[in-house]
Amino acid sequence: MKILLLGIGNVLYADEGIGVHFVNYISDNYQFTHESHRLELLDGGTLAQGLIPIICQYEYLIVVDTVNANGVEAGEVYFFDFDKAPKEIDWQGSAHEVEMLQTLNMMEMVGDRPKTFILGVTPTVLEPMVLGLTPKVAAAVPLMEKTLLSHLSSLGFTATRIAEHSIDSLIPDSYKRGVHADEEYSI
Repeated sequence: MKILLLGIGNVLYADEGIGVHFVNYISDNYQFTHESHRLELLDGGTLAQGLIPIICQYEYLIVVDTVNANGVEAGEVYFFDFDKAPKEIDWQGSAHEVEMLQTLNMMEMVGDRPKTFILGVTPTVLEPMVLGLTPKVAAAVPLMEKTLLSHLSSLGFTATRIAEHSIDSLIPDSYKRGVHADEEYSI
């Protein structure tokens, strides 16, 4: 099975960039092995619909992003099956979040959406031109990490820690990584 761990977000809008920062953090700190499954990690930025040709090549998708939820504090971590979203999840957050929801729904309509899970955290700040995370969202990273590693372990993956980079140390160069609209992506 081909599995994609996809980080979504705009790194120039503070907490909005958590998906991108988190996937880069996992990529730089872990190596994953499985006897038959393949896991690939991708910084999808804000491409949303532009990611359809990439996403449809996978059978299993884990999207890492901010999620808005009614009545909860910033920094709350959610992990759920996209088809069984908790009732408090509000998909009317940032523009890219709505675009990603539309992208996944369009893929479902044509039968191209892989089995999809969401790993998200409720944001504190969505302000333009702030490169970094607020303390509450940064504090959620260890729980997000534990949740992801536990889920991948349940799929039979072995995670080997290969580095000890902090998420904060990766943020200054995060805008240089990922898929760019003018690049060809091959698997």
